Amino acid sequence: MRSGTKAILSIAAISCLATTALAQSRPPHMPTDLSPAGVRAADDHLALEEVEGAEALAFVASENEKSLATLTGDPRYETFRQQAFDILSATDRTPSPTFLGDGIGNFWQDAEHPKGIWRRTTLASYRTATPEWETLLDIDALSAAEGKDWVWKGANCLAPQETRCLISLSDGGKDAVVVREFDTVAKGFVTNNGFVLPEGKHRIAWLDRGTLLVATDFGLEDGKPTLTESGYPFIVKGLRRGGTLADAGEMFRGAATDGGYGVSPAVYRDGEGNILGVLVNRPLDTYRAETWMLDGSNMIKLVLPERISIQGMIDKRLVFTLDEDWTRREGQKRTAGSLLAVTLNTLRPPTRTGDLFISTEADVVFTPNARQSIEDVAVTDEKIVAVVNDNVKGRIIAFNNNATRPWTSTLLPAADNAAVHLGDVARKSGQVFYTFEGFLTPSTLALADLTAATADRIKVSPARFDASKHVVEQFEATSTDGTKVPYFLVRPIAAPMDGSTPTILFGYGGFQIAFPPAYKPEMGKLWLENGGAFVIANIRGGGEFGPAWHQAALKENRQRAFDDFAAVARDLAARRITSPRRLGIYGRSNGGVLTSVSITQHPELYNAAVIESPLIDMLRYPDLPAGASWIGEYGDPRIPEEAAYIARYSGYQNLREGARYPRLYITTNTRDDRVHPGHARKFAARLGQMGYDHLYYEETSGGHSNDADPVANARRWARHYVYLSQQLMD
Repeated sequence: MRSGTKAILSIAAISCLATTALAQSRPPHMPTDLSPAGVRAADDHLALEEVEGAEALAFVASENEKSLATLTGDPRYETFRQQAFDILSATDRTPSPTFLGDGIGNFWQDAEHPKGIWRRTTLASYRTATPEWETLLDIDALSAAEGKDWVWKGANCLAPQETRCLISLSDGGKDAVVVREFDTVAKGFVTNNGFVLPEGKHRIAWLDRGTLLVATDFGLEDGKPTLTESGYPFIVKGLRRGGTLADAGEMFRGAATDGGYGVSPAVYRDGEGNILGVLVNRPLDTYRAETWMLDGSNMIKLVLPERISIQGMIDKRLVFTLDEDWTRREGQKRTAGSLLAVTLNTLRPPTRTGDLFISTEADVVFTPNARQSIEDVAVTDEKIVAVVNDNVKGRIIAFNNNATRPWTSTLLPAADNAAVHLGDVARKSGQVFYTFEGFLTPSTLALADLTAATADRIKVSPARFDASKHVVEQFEATSTDGTKVPYFLVRPIAAPMDGSTPTILFGYGGFQIAFPPAYKPEMGKLWLENGGAFVIANIRGGGEFGPAWHQAALKENRQRAFDDFAAVARDLAARRITSPRRLGIYGRSNGGVLTSVSITQHPELYNAAVIESPLIDMLRYPDLPAGASWIGEYGDPRIPEEAAYIARYSGYQNLREGARYPRLYITTNTRDDRVHPGHARKFAARLGQMGYDHLYYEETSGGHSNDADPVANARRWARHYVYLSQQLMD
């Protein structure tokens, strides 16, 4: 006990001294003028922001050549690549099911179909060990026929028959997609008056068989764009079959200054296909939004808080989770994080002052405690089902449809200490797929009958690595301000507690996204089986404990997420699980903010960092598409007082001379139209400019989601784990 305390004090003292020393010197590339013009003038790598620019592509080619020589030239690379590919393309994987009309649909990729096939079967056949599949659409064949690098991005089918579907296809994996109408009976695209939308970041809903509600880029109006500065739509129109976007009638209009991810229409139906409500979500920033409802031919703004997440409708009640406290009337306070079901009539705006009707309905379905959060919600005609995380471990609960008395609940079966995920739901029958998994336990697929409050386990995924030699533990670290931060540790049972175990620390800490236990087969095979340990840090900014846990690290409080992450690193060393020499970190997207800042603030804590698809230049992120949509998370660096707190941590500007940064691995994707590749490119270029050893690799297809095909993903994981092995195991 005493020796552990000394270790904590020693590591904390060293970290404090290092932080103090760094704070005493101004980073050489920190602008003295934090205005947008000043930041731009101080940036000597702006050319790398041109996605297809000649200088940028030459930089990418040069860096890729050097990095591939180091990574693919490693004798472990081919073994890792083959192991990852075998996992990703295995034919005994559990096919992810969706309800498709009277049957089951699935999108499938393997060695024979790397781009994938969309297929269907019956539920009875799906339950068997060898379902009989019927191919609806072959993406490999389509790509070859059309000379396109098509990547499947999903199908939106008109309920309840679901014979007409809107297929989204991405050229190379971008978020922007082409949309085409598909007939599942004829098994082909609808060529006679079928709906077709050009490439864009569309928001689409079926109103009826002949009408779509579409939010997209409608071109210039009076010389002005119809997209926000983030590149997302703010206008919804009704597109009639056989018509064009130019002919579509306007239904709703936000403003070009709107934030977030763009205005979005939604049509809610019961199991018979009858419309329960037509709503439009108008985001004001990343998290605040207005909710509008189609009332006859008019749109009315509902009396709702701005921070909610709509989950569906049951009868004439809107089902949503609260991300802020809400007082409906005196004495009716609803707590942030709660799941509610509220009659639409009570949400109509008053016709005159004081004329707002509040019913006596039982609108509170579930209120989590301080260590719980609602993760997923699905709605059927008679039930609401939700995944509730309790200290970052999941439970699945079905709630009865009670109007005037407290809602009752039934716990559905799942494993203990596991993550639970909702799958697709059949509204009319009350069936819902869900899965549960643990770090060392492969996923189990269950099918629940919510009406009977029962569930069958119908498929168990095969194990992909030997889990017998590892153990899972959950600990807490104490952050700078005293907050207890939980983390999961997966380590060898026989690991010597002398700080020698190579360990990967993963973190995200943003956008209210939680990271519970998860079965990661490629990590298990390529890392755990080779004696490594793996950690997930459930830091603030995430959704592990609901809205408050997320909002504690927003904007000017972002440093708390970084402090939490460093606290976990110190705790791992204090427990002698690992040491800075053997500790590496991994984060992608928002996790790239976390990892780049962690390295610049605490290089003494780590010897490796995989920084993937990252945000890094936080003083220019709104200028790099689609950065402005995240202002609600990070703040706006174009506002002086907000630029000041962002500048204190932005990794790109905070690189310093003479720091002991480990050799970093930065990687991104040319086709990433969600997080601009300029972030990763510029960070790598500046590291090189300052003389720091690093690896940079840029993939040319796959987009932000890395969902192009298992071939590319196998190479990706092999590069990651070769680098981590070089840094932490060699």
